[in-house]
Amino acid sequence: MTTITSTGMANDHIAADRRTLAGRIDALPSSAGLWRFITLLALGGFFELYDLFETGYISSGLLAAGVFHTGSEGVFGIADQAAFASATFLGLFVGASLLAPYADRFGRRLTFMCALAWYGVFSLLMAFQQSAEMIILFRFLVGIGLGVELVTIDTYLSEWVPAHLRSRAFAYSFFIQFLSVPAVALMSWWLVPQTILSLEGWRWVVIAGAVCSLVIWLIRKNLPESARWLAQQGRHQEAHKVLSEMEKRCGIAPVADFSDSDASAALPKKGRFSEIWSPAYRKRTLMLVVMNFFQAIGFFGFGNWLPALLSGKGATVTHSLLYAFFITLAYPLGSLICSRYADKLENKWQIVFSSLMTVVFGTLFALATNPVLMIICGFLITYSNAWLTFSYHAYQTEIFPTHIRARAVGFCYSFSRLSTVFSSILIGLILQYAGSQGVIAFIVLSMLMVMLSVGIYGPKTRGLDLENI
Repeated sequence: MTTITSTGMANDHIAADRRTLAGRIDALPSSAGLWRFITLLALGGFFELYDLFETGYISSGLLAAGVFHTGSEGVFGIADQAAFASATFLGLFVGASLLAPYADRFGRRLTFMCALAWYGVFSLLMAFQQSAEMIILFRFLVGIGLGVELVTIDTYLSEWVPAHLRSRAFAYSFFIQFLSVPAVALMSWWLVPQTILSLEGWRWVVIAGAVCSLVIWLIRKNLPESARWLAQQGRHQEAHKVLSEMEKRCGIAPVADFSDSDASAALPKKGRFSEIWSPAYRKRTLMLVVMNFFQAIGFFGFGNWLPALLSGKGATVTHSLLYAFFITLAYPLGSLICSRYADKLENKWQIVFSSLMTVVFGTLFALATNPVLMIICGFLITYSNAWLTFSYHAYQTEIFPTHIRARAVGFCYSFSRLSTVFSSILIGLILQYAGSQGVIAFIVLSMLMVMLSVGIYGPKTRGLDLENI
């Protein structure tokens, strides 16, 4: 007699599927063990996003301390806040485009751990720099580690989670990661105006993120390597071992090893950059390059400049940071709410609908003058950004094969960082000459480009094994 498990699939179907590696991963139940693994993986991303979003929040402290300057008095003849943000994303571009491909060569786990350690060390060193030049330099170095880390987390997660849980797992992972955004907003509101033990408050905000990330590095040392990556490298016994351990963690009995031909015959062991431009993947690569370039303008343009946008609409620095805290609660709440329906819709349409939501409420935010209405619109923009984030992070890891996944995702993802290098400067100029309304208009146009690129050219992925997309 056929019975239904907690995964929603029939037992005899699972037994048949479990003769292959992909089938064994797809048969992992939605158990406490699997969600603990996802939580552990997401904790690293918590501090990566903490660091990304602190850019806007600590800048006021750097200005108050006399380290940063505005306008032409800045290090590069522009506002130091803009140079600081641009250095972050230039580092992210270098990390994602040049170093993330090493995850395809040396494995997800090793690359993951090295990137997290790199970020923690250089972030801690940045907290004790005295000049704008050195802070911006170390910010660039921190960004390199972040670029590698974020790409590796995505590939790691997509390769371990069953197909029917992939979108839901990404939504839950970003719920954990996005808890960092209100955390850094609240800490900045509390610490930035203070001096503790002769150190300005902005330094304590940076130190907190760096030290906690190094603690998480110790906790995550025992994470398993990706079974898909091991099998693709021809290391079949190691793949079987880590997969058996994951099955035990999820409460099901391991099965006999999968065949060597199933694990490795279909794909070469080493990928080349030229493969992402082959006829099979060229359209996907171009679509993701356009999507990443423009979505970053909307996401980081609003997130990093939120306090400045609020100040530009008449809020004081203290009030703008407090308003920003309430608005940023939508990042974790949005991801948590979206996790309830994330696996019910195609990821490509979730990207389109979330971008449309940003367009609608971004326009309303530009027109709002009442503080309550500003917070509501800002909250809904942030909600849509959270929805967009987990959708495209899941989507871009799904549409490339294992042997080039980190390389392809890193290359496409790096364009989001490259665009933000320039858009950070451009938004600063727009804010100066056209005000908050001009910035919001720039963000809205960018999100329209995201909708068109993914809606027209994006393939469908819902419920499909990675090997079949």
